[in-house]
Amino acid sequence: MKPITGMKPTMKKVNKISAFLIALLLCAPTAFAANDEKEEERVKDAGEVMKEILNIPDDIPQDLLDKAECIVILPSVLKGAFGVGGSYGRGVMICRSGQHYTGPWGAPALYALEGVSIGFQLGGQATDFVLLVMNPKGARSLLSSKVKLGADASAAAGPKGRTAEGATDVVMNAEILSYSRNKGLFAGISLEGSTLRSDGSANEKLYRRKLTAKEIIVDRKVGVPACARQLVSLLDSKSPKNKSDPKSLE
Repeated sequence: MKPITGMKPTMKKVNKISAFLIALLLCAPTAFAANDEKEEERVKDAGEVMKEILNIPDDIPQDLLDKAECIVILPSVLKGAFGVGGSYGRGVMICRSGQHYTGPWGAPALYALEGVSIGFQLGGQATDFVLLVMNPKGARSLLSSKVKLGADASAAAGPKGRTAEGATDVVMNAEILSYSRNKGLFAGISLEGSTLRSDGSANEKLYRRKLTAKEIIVDRKVGVPACARQLVSLLDSKSPKNKSDPKSLE
């Protein structure tokens, strides 16, 4: 009987395929871990930015911080990120817990900032953005859909100093107050025309399951991740109580 030809090459192919599949399975956890680390670093960076800014009393007025329902922090946004193709700056949104935003600060949701017009204001340098969300309407808008600042939600450059005394009616009635820090200089900056949206894919990587921003922030379906503990602890220390008029929170 003649030996069956072609058997050995076929077995070699099978072995190669098996080895390839095993390698993929072994690499998958590493790939997921790398993605998680990227999102975790974003949260940690937001905590560092907020710590540096809040340690300077003349930056964000304390009375405005105490009346904010939520804060959006976007570290190191680059001018080059805002061009044709819809690139964006990335960061986090964190809110006080409870139906009326009167509880401790909760788990953050990852957010993205988009807008070509912003790029012309950055001067080519990395810029940190901090946005104070000043009423429940502004918070609900950001939690439910993509928001265009100045159209879907009123926005204004935030005042600086230890208090907000002397701020204009436009500023005091804005749903969102925006600040920027570039080369160590901190100032209010207008972000009208840009958009904010929940970064769904990044939230999935961070929390290991699909979640909306509302499920993270309002429904509290997840706890505070380790990478966000510094940020949450900082805000609980610097602004533990919501001092807005209770009627405005209903």
